[in-house]
Amino acid sequence: MLVETDVLARRLGEPGLRIIDCNILMTPKPGGGYEIRSGRDDWEAAHIPGSIYIDLEHELSDAESKLRFMMPGPEKFARVMGTKGISDAHQVVLYSRGANFWATRLYLMFREYGFDDVHILNGGWDRWLAEDRPVTQEAVDWPATQFQAGEPRGHFVDHRAVLAGIEDPNTVIINALSPEIHSGRVFNPPYGRRGRIKGSSNVYCMDLIDPETQRFADADALKKRFAESGALDAERVIVYCGGGISATTDAVALRLLGKEQVYVYDGSLNEWGNNPNLPMETD
Repeated sequence: MLVETDVLARRLGEPGLRIIDCNILMTPKPGGGYEIRSGRDDWEAAHIPGSIYIDLEHELSDAESKLRFMMPGPEKFARVMGTKGISDAHQVVLYSRGANFWATRLYLMFREYGFDDVHILNGGWDRWLAEDRPVTQEAVDWPATQFQAGEPRGHFVDHRAVLAGIEDPNTVIINALSPEIHSGRVFNPPYGRRGRIKGSSNVYCMDLIDPETQRFADADALKKRFAESGALDAERVIVYCGGGISATTDAVALRLLGKEQVYVYDGSLNEWGNNPNLPMETD
C-alpha cells in the first residue's frame, strides 16, 4: 500500500510507472469553512520528475452532486485515467502535501474500481523535499490509453449505510475530525450542526501521521490510536469526516492494520449535519 521515498527515487523514469500529484489546497476561512483551490499551480512550480497533476475536484468528482468531491461513476473515472495515459498495466504512485490525505482519497478511489496496483508515497511531497530528492518543472505527456474500471466494490457508502451502522452492534463508526469538532466545542458552519454522528467514536486523522516526517505512524502506534474506538475488533468500520477526504487517512490506516471491511461515508458531515432528520450528538 505504501512506497518509501528512497524506493520511488530509484524507480524514476521506469516506463511502467505512473506518478500522480493530487494535492488540493484548503485554507481555513475566518468564521469557519475553507477556501478550496487546485494544487495545479504548485505542481507546475515544482514536482516529482515524471509526475502529472490530477484535480480531484474538477476532474474526478461527481459533477451532478451538490456536494464537493463525491465519487464519480466508473465510466468517468476510467475516461479520465485513460486520457491521462494510465492503463490497467501501469503501476501508480500517488502523493500530496501535508498529511497526504488527498493521496489516500485517490488511493481508495482506484481500489473502489478494482485497480490494486496503486500505492501511496509514504510522507508525500513534504518528506520528498525534506530529503532533498529531485524536483522539476518539466511536464510529461503520457499518451492516451484505455483504463478498465471494474464494478464498484461498495467501500464508499451513503447516509443509509451509516444509519444502519448506528443500530448494528457489529459496526463501529469513526469520526476522523478533530476532538474539538467531534465534541461540539468547535462549530464549523459548513457542517450545519455541532457535534458528531450519533454513537461515533473519534480517531483524529492527524494523530495517525508522524508530524515530522508526514509518514504513517508504525503499527503499534496505530493500534494504540484505534484501541478505544473498538474498530480493531469490529466486524465492520465506517469512517467519516467533513467531506470524505481526511476520513480516508483513517481508512488506509485501518487497512494497514489488516482490516478489510472499512467503508468511507462519502457525504460525511457536509451531508449529514445539514439534514436535521439525521441524528447527531455533542458532549
